[in-house]
Amino acid sequence: LIFTFLFWAFGFLRMGTTGLVAQAYGAGDGDELRATLGRALLIAAFLGALCWLAQTPLKALSFNLIQGEPDAKLLAQSYFDIRIWSAPFTLANYALIGWLLGQQRSGLALLLTVYLNGMNVGLDALFVLQWGWGVEGVALGTVIAETSAAFVGLGIAFFVLKNVDGTWQKDLIIARDKVWQTLSVNRDIMIRTLLLMSAFAFFTLEGARQGNELLAANAILLQLVAISAYFLDGYAFAAEAFIGEAFGSRDRRRFDAAVRLSTFWAFATSLVVSALFWFQGPNFIALMTVNLEVRALATTYLGWAAALPVLSVWCYQLDGIFIGAVRTVDMRNTAFASLALFFASFWVLTPYGNHGLWAALVLFNVGRALALGLYYPRLRRSVPTLA
Repeated sequence: LIFTFLFWAFGFLRMGTTGLVAQAYGAGDGDELRATLGRALLIAAFLGALCWLAQTPLKALSFNLIQGEPDAKLLAQSYFDIRIWSAPFTLANYALIGWLLGQQRSGLALLLTVYLNGMNVGLDALFVLQWGWGVEGVALGTVIAETSAAFVGLGIAFFVLKNVDGTWQKDLIIARDKVWQTLSVNRDIMIRTLLLMSAFAFFTLEGARQGNELLAANAILLQLVAISAYFLDGYAFAAEAFIGEAFGSRDRRRFDAAVRLSTFWAFATSLVVSALFWFQGPNFIALMTVNLEVRALATTYLGWAAALPVLSVWCYQLDGIFIGAVRTVDMRNTAFASLALFFASFWVLTPYGNHGLWAALVLFNVGRALALGLYYPRLRRSVPTLA
């Protein structure tokens, strides 16, 4: 859980890299494609080293916030002590996957992800099931998988660049304006990500205050929401790449086509997922828990989880569009406004209990979409129209 939140907070490295690379790709700038990768990997190395240096206070803070049985905490601390060493390689993989997605090479990004996960599963089976190393084996397997995947990803990147005109230029990689742009983009996305995490963390804490059974029911429904996000994020990733390419090539017609096509299929998919959750949700819930009380509670609030895909698809899509356009300041500002709406909605809807909590979460995502939608016309006008 600690590393899930820690590395999710660093997810800006994937998103920021995708947008910047997509624009360089659209402009046909091979030098900048290389330089963007170089900058992203330098940032990954710096942040990873920072995690290494700050591991003692980070560990203390994390385990002070998370309560648990003493034996479980000892195991978790052993896992932390080993897993932290994967930090720079995990972040490098974010950068490499973002770099590949920005060039519309989703097949290679998938190949790298499959290698990483397959290596992780294989090493876990060897270290834990075969050699009996326990939680330390799980952590070590992840470190080795992340490290080897980073080197495989570098190999893929150099293979791709063999067919791309351009050269590696140290001066371009460390050019002050380019470095500042990269840092600014990543800063804005990091702030936006932390704001989103705050909303979901608050949602979880408020659910916990209403009882363990309700906390478990909400966790199951959030798993359904997360599954829907995996489907819908695919279209947002496509939007990032194609929108960035349109900006780089300065072609509004290509921009409009990318928006229409990705949004149409994203909305169609959201309808299917929402319908699936609505009609088959109780069966999914039954697969996730045998506790009858938790099942009943989750079924009571299932309608909110079923509605979220079709109501949230718009903010996912607009996120992809704005990342591709590298309009990260707008994303940051709308995240602040949406979080304020979330807390205000929760305060007003508190008398409705868990229904009010879910309604506030829905309004949070709807607010994100509406706020970004206000910026969209200006963004579109900024794309030149080719004669």
